[in-house]
Amino acid sequence: MKLSSSKQHFPLFSHSNGASKLHFTTLIKPSFPHSHIHFPSLHVLDPSSSAASYPAPVLREDAVPVEIDDAGSSETAKRTLEELLVVRRPVKEATGDGEDEDEEVEVRESSSPTSSSSSTSIVDAELSRLAKKMPIFEPKRTDSPISGEKPLGVNLDLALYRAKVLGRNFRYKEAEEVLQKCISYWPEDGRSYVALGKILGKQSKANEARTVYEKGCQATQGENAYIWQCWAVLENKMGNIRRARQLFDAATVADKKHVAAWHGWAVLELKVGNVKKARYLLSKGLKICGGNEYIYQTLAMLEAKANRNEEARYLFRQATKCNPKSCASWLAWAQLEVQQENYRDARRLFEKAVEASPKNRFAWHVWGVFEASVGNVDKGRKLLKIGHALNPRDPVLLQSLGLLEYKNSASNFARALFRRAAELDPRHQPVWIAWGWMEWKEGNIKTAREHYQKALSINSTSESAARCLQAWGVLEQRMGNISAARRLFRSSLNINSQSYVTWMTWASLEEDEGNSIRAEEIRNLYFQQRTEVIDDGSWVTGVLDIIIDPAIDSIKRLLNLNQNPYNKRQDSSTSEVESDPADESNTESGSGFDLDGFIREKLSLDASKLDIDFESKSKELTRKVWRPSRSRVSA
Repeated sequence: MKLSSSKQHFPLFSHSNGASKLHFTTLIKPSFPHSHIHFPSLHVLDPSSSAASYPAPVLREDAVPVEIDDAGSSETAKRTLEELLVVRRPVKEATGDGEDEDEEVEVRESSSPTSSSSSTSIVDAELSRLAKKMPIFEPKRTDSPISGEKPLGVNLDLALYRAKVLGRNFRYKEAEEVLQKCISYWPEDGRSYVALGKILGKQSKANEARTVYEKGCQATQGENAYIWQCWAVLENKMGNIRRARQLFDAATVADKKHVAAWHGWAVLELKVGNVKKARYLLSKGLKICGGNEYIYQTLAMLEAKANRNEEARYLFRQATKCNPKSCASWLAWAQLEVQQENYRDARRLFEKAVEASPKNRFAWHVWGVFEASVGNVDKGRKLLKIGHALNPRDPVLLQSLGLLEYKNSASNFARALFRRAAELDPRHQPVWIAWGWMEWKEGNIKTAREHYQKALSINSTSESAARCLQAWGVLEQRMGNISAARRLFRSSLNINSQSYVTWMTWASLEEDEGNSIRAEEIRNLYFQQRTEVIDDGSWVTGVLDIIIDPAIDSIKRLLNLNQNPYNKRQDSSTSEVESDPADESNTESGSGFDLDGFIREKLSLDASKLDIDFESKSKELTRKVWRPSRSRVSA
């Protein structure tokens, strides 16, 4: 007797424990003899996700029919079905729940083996038994963070800020550790390499900084112009002009709109006397980048150097129109007026500079030095103290204040200021040079030599080192060590062959020794090897819209921020800048600027409480730096 082949759906299992359900089918073609049973279609619910490793078998409607001819055929079909229907599935951990559901279901066969309902119930019971033995797949939970997971991007910004704060407080070792971790987590981000390279550069670790920049260029596949530009600046400082040119070129290729690269490259060419090349680079930067206050400012400084003062004033005016908050433009313009002895205009421009950037240390520094140079010692001292109150970690302000106090007050107070500046930044060369110069004037020759040696041990190839060697040479000349003085002058010129003061001081030494012919030869050598910049006014036409982000060193050189009395001929009769106290119009700006009211309203400073407290400063040196939380920022 043939069984009915009506279509029926057999549920494989019905419970899912909350897991997702997928429907799938598989074809089974049984081929055992003398069987003509037609298995109906099965729609199986698989709670496992698509990540399941093994597909489950499924029966289709068009499977080969199998017939059963005798009474015992049901047992044969049962056994055959068990052999064919093999289900592979992932294993679930036993939970102990639903144990009763896992027990076998006993199926009572019908008393009539030939009935259709009996055969159907047998197959249904067997499939149900197999389904209940099949555990349900549950995906692995990932609620807790996996160890070693990359932190969120916001952690990089926090870490870079922390490294910046540590660097400002001269905690370079800790800053390096933070930046190294940033590089390990985010090797593709160029900011970490730039920051670490600058930190190493401040410590005169040029070779290590070079390695960091090279690694950064490789990690960013050469597409980060900032790394190329910083690397070029490093090589330029080390005197590797050819290599610096190549790196500046690479920076402009990586990003043709990177203004600092065009500017740095042009400054390099100007330094070595390639004025034509510098003009070309500035013009190209103009065409590609457009213009803002920085290019006007840079062009104005070039015009001022060429004594084209009206053109320079026009360019400075354009720069301040583009950005009235450009402190550097106001300062550079003020310096031009100082050189032209227009003190009223200069003072008004200094006021504009501090209004544009009230906490700018260079603004207070340059203004204070200017007031002291024209005879307003008290005002100059006050301005330097304001700058120090706003920037207590800056050694340059204390250095200038120490020189001012030495010339107009007592050496002991000046010595205390130099000591404090050296504690703030032990690697700041001008502080040691100025301190050595003061000790020499006080007759402490041994101490002066020690300070000069300390300055040279920091960096023996910088421009500050050249000034140190020149000052030391003058000291040895006064002490009668002529051969040592010659060697020091020669070493200074090997670093900076453009120093007029060093050449003329050496020539004077030879004249004092009766070697007038040698002195004339030295003067001729200076004029033969000097780099003479000849500007043509026509080149400025059409080049008034260049953007240049001025390097701070260039501004400092223009404003003579690091120039001290020892940079000129070192003798006891060092001339000072004389003021004209009778010309009241040249000593007051007439703008009605209230300095005390300005610092009280804008800076919350009391003009009567600007004295330096050395005891409290010692505690500030060991104060802790704010650190962001180390805990991982959750999304």
